[in-house]
Amino acid sequence: MSEINLPEYLTIATELQSAGLAVNPSELHGLLTGMLSGGLNITDKSWQPLIFDYTNDGMGWPMKPLSLAEQTLSATIEELTSATMELSLLLPDENASAALFDIADGVADWVNHFISGLGLVGAELKKASSESKEALADLEEISKLGIDEDDDLEEQAQLLEQVIEHVKACVLTIHAEFGQKPSQPVNTTVH
Repeated sequence: MSEINLPEYLTIATELQSAGLAVNPSELHGLLTGMLSGGLNITDKSWQPLIFDYTNDGMGWPMKPLSLAEQTLSATIEELTSATMELSLLLPDENASAALFDIADGVADWVNHFISGLGLVGAELKKASSESKEALADLEEISKLGIDEDDDLEEQAQLLEQVIEHVKACVLTIHAEFGQKPSQPVNTTVH
């Protein structure tokens, strides 16, 4: 299991809302992950003007939500560039009193903004491999996700878990092709 921790959903939600920013934590994390997976430079602050434009008409963010966004970005970079092939999604949880419907909405928000993040950084998706194109097509379908309250909610919860795992696999596939890799230190052998 990964030791990398994203900030708490509720903490970010409170800060974004009190700052009057038109984005929720799932949308923000999806957007940042999409930008990273599309090739965003991981060593500079080029992500900030992009999210300012996308979420706040180009205006900067107050320090506290910006710091939380930076923590989210850093944790996501660590996950995407680690050898564990794990990825966390910032979704509503029990701390945010999230019902199954809220989690499903969070997944749809996350995926929609992931796709937007790819577009914001200009990922050349038309030149993508067939695996990445298939992953993107799957994500586009998942972005329309919804749960019918007349269905068996326990079954829906299990299916949602499978969908979340598939989202992670799709994201890792796209990131492997387009995402920036950290520069590897030269491997030296000590005798």
